[in-house]
Amino acid sequence: MTLAHGIPDRPAPVPPLRPGQPPLAILVDYDGTIAQTDVSDAILAGFVAGDWEAYAAAWDAGRTGSRRLMEWEIGLIDGSVDDLLEIAAHQPHDPGFRPFAERALAGGIPVEVVSDGYGFFIEPALRALGLPQLPIVTARTTFGPSGPRIEFPNGNPDCLVCGTCKRNRVLAHQAAGRAVVFIGDGRSDRYAAGYSDLVFAKHALEQICVREGWPFERWASFAELDAWLARTLASFAADPGSLSAPRRRQLFCGAEVWGPGRHDPPTNDPSGQTPRRPPSHA
Repeated sequence: MTLAHGIPDRPAPVPPLRPGQPPLAILVDYDGTIAQTDVSDAILAGFVAGDWEAYAAAWDAGRTGSRRLMEWEIGLIDGSVDDLLEIAAHQPHDPGFRPFAERALAGGIPVEVVSDGYGFFIEPALRALGLPQLPIVTARTTFGPSGPRIEFPNGNPDCLVCGTCKRNRVLAHQAAGRAVVFIGDGRSDRYAAGYSDLVFAKHALEQICVREGWPFERWASFAELDAWLARTLASFAADPGSLSAPRRRQLFCGAEVWGPGRHDPPTNDPSGQTPRRPPSHA
């Protein structure tokens, strides 16, 4: 029997913006953001033999794409799905995420979990946090007699660099009339951050934003973000014009810029720097 965990075979539709709703969408990374550790790395450390970290270093340096990396890594995992979920279930999560997400949903703001990872442990984690209703945008990992298999229903069919195209989720919500708030911590968030209207960044994502000259806000816990959200909703209630419309930006990544079928990001810099984002257009 094949076991899959909750990821549809195609991208989830973006809800329409209804009259009276704040024109905001909140997209949140999972590993290192909602979960306070990198759950994917914890699983690899526990169930992959050999020097997988040396291969992953090419991704860290920007020389290979996450999709290629995950397709390679998934074949190395030697453990039952129950064992993998057990490891994932013991990873700590930010206790402020649930009240933050509940405040957003009560205020009519959609919240999505967007993850460029294996994905199968996110749905059980959200159920345990009391947030089973949140859409999850990530890869689809299945477990069958021949071992785990990974698919990318939320990838870009023309650009194969990332397993999950966070850029496209940002653009989809902006096309629906919402400014996008992105919350993340790492390298896999760089393309989402480059297109979002407001970025909350920490750790590696903060360094990327500084290097690229992208505006961002530092954050450490969802309790801080919950306080920001309460102020934002109060301002919107007093003045619906307090929230700006999404900003349209020229594309700086993807098949439209790099050409179709690319698996690795283009770079001449061994540090893996990403192309600088063009200015926004009104």
